[in-house]
Amino acid sequence: MLFFSIALAVALLQSAAARPFRAKGPAVRLPKPPVPHLELDSQNFPVSSRNGTQLPPYDYSYSFQQLIDHNNPSLGTFRQRYWHTYEFYEPDGPIILFTPGETDASAYWSYLTNSTLNGRIAQELNGATVVLEHRFFGDSNPYQNLSVESLRVHTVEQAIQDLVYFAQNVHLPMPSGDQVAPGKAPWILIGGSYSGALTSYTMSSNPGVFHAGYASSAVVQAIVDFWGYFEPIRQAMPANCSADLETVIAHVDSVLASNDSAQINTLKSTFGLEGLSHSDDFAAALQENLLAWQDLQPDSGPGSDFFQFCDALEVKNGVSASASGWGLDHALQAWGNFWKSSYYRQICGSDDVETCLGTYDATNPFWTYDYLGQTDRSWQWLLCNEFGFYFDGAPATHPTIASRLITPAYGERQCGYRFPGAFAAETTSVIEVPNARGVNSAYQGWNTTAERLIFANGINDPWREATVAADGSTSTGSDLQPHLLSDGFHCSDLSIGEGKASAKVKSVQDTAVAYMQKWHAEWAPSAS
Repeated sequence: MLFFSIALAVALLQSAAARPFRAKGPAVRLPKPPVPHLELDSQNFPVSSRNGTQLPPYDYSYSFQQLIDHNNPSLGTFRQRYWHTYEFYEPDGPIILFTPGETDASAYWSYLTNSTLNGRIAQELNGATVVLEHRFFGDSNPYQNLSVESLRVHTVEQAIQDLVYFAQNVHLPMPSGDQVAPGKAPWILIGGSYSGALTSYTMSSNPGVFHAGYASSAVVQAIVDFWGYFEPIRQAMPANCSADLETVIAHVDSVLASNDSAQINTLKSTFGLEGLSHSDDFAAALQENLLAWQDLQPDSGPGSDFFQFCDALEVKNGVSASASGWGLDHALQAWGNFWKSSYYRQICGSDDVETCLGTYDATNPFWTYDYLGQTDRSWQWLLCNEFGFYFDGAPATHPTIASRLITPAYGERQCGYRFPGAFAAETTSVIEVPNARGVNSAYQGWNTTAERLIFANGINDPWREATVAADGSTSTGSDLQPHLLSDGFHCSDLSIGEGKASAKVKSVQDTAVAYMQKWHAEWAPSAS
């Protein structure tokens, strides 16, 4: 045991030594659909059970020995972190399991509490709550690096089996916590965004483990060419801003396609980006302003980043443009000035433009740093292999606020830089990379028939087109698979606070609790 401790300490020191002081590389945000982080101060929340027993604070973490590879248990286990409370629990109550997905979970203990839908369900059904960290995020790592070899066990299927194995084997730190496995107690699986997709995938592929499920903004349909990300934004943003963005992007695409170096340099200099060598890097940089939409919620105010951006384009001398916008000349200059006056500094700091926004230097060690704690690298592995979700422009027959110069090839090239050798067999293999078609086939995507599974979505969610609420989805739901829709944004319905800001979000939450109460009353043990 002493030898193991010393060996582990050496490995950790070597990993730390391999980590550069600062990994400089492209600052553009990845297509990442995180569950909203709710700010609560654990010190202000003394926790006690219903019988008055003082419980550990919400942010106290536990560990579970999870299998490294569910297809090869002989490889052993790793330490998977989780958080837990039983403040509302009474015998026969449900165990409510949640993972925040592609992030360090230490900031998500608030999902144990009744400030979230998880905690409200626990409070009303006398349940206990659990937050489980996803493998290869935070401190839950099967191996001590994020190399290609280590990431071979970082798959959707392994993540699904983590949830199942945890539920079937964990001994929760609560009275009779070793007697609450599925079959002995009802388990409810809750997730949002990617983890919402995991909820659907798990219930589709492992029926009977979880009695019920709730999937908020669940990106169940893997889509490689994901131009649909910008559709809810285009449809819901101020009409004048949308009109002007469409006009400017059409001009940008026309200039970049002209191959006229003088015109192209003039265009880039309008935004202060004349040092950016590749036109597609320039086009991709303009997407950055649109990604601020994902930060919006029903209680967001007019001072939010996205609306500040639109105001910079649409308010001139204290007057707002009409629904048709100001037109190309003003909008182009205003957008450029927004970048030059503040936005570039906001996202790039003191870095030069090629370091910050360029993606073509395959020799930059940034791409292959494999030290732990890089959530972007862990998430990118799933995108490159299974989901795609490459943000690009709409087809030529459809309006677009994002440049059509960006195609899936733009993201796929970067996958090759990040994970050299991982996709060497791509040209000869019958399996597509990313294998979105395989994910949809294995777990049914939009067309899952899983029962006692609630899908909740917000009409304003930029990820909507990957959910069952997508314009392209023909699934309408049923009483055993309710599809609930609000005027919310991304995962709005998971926060009780957003229900206070929107009556429609509150209605979704109330309906979900009613379904859970009904299904919980129908549960009967299947194991002794």
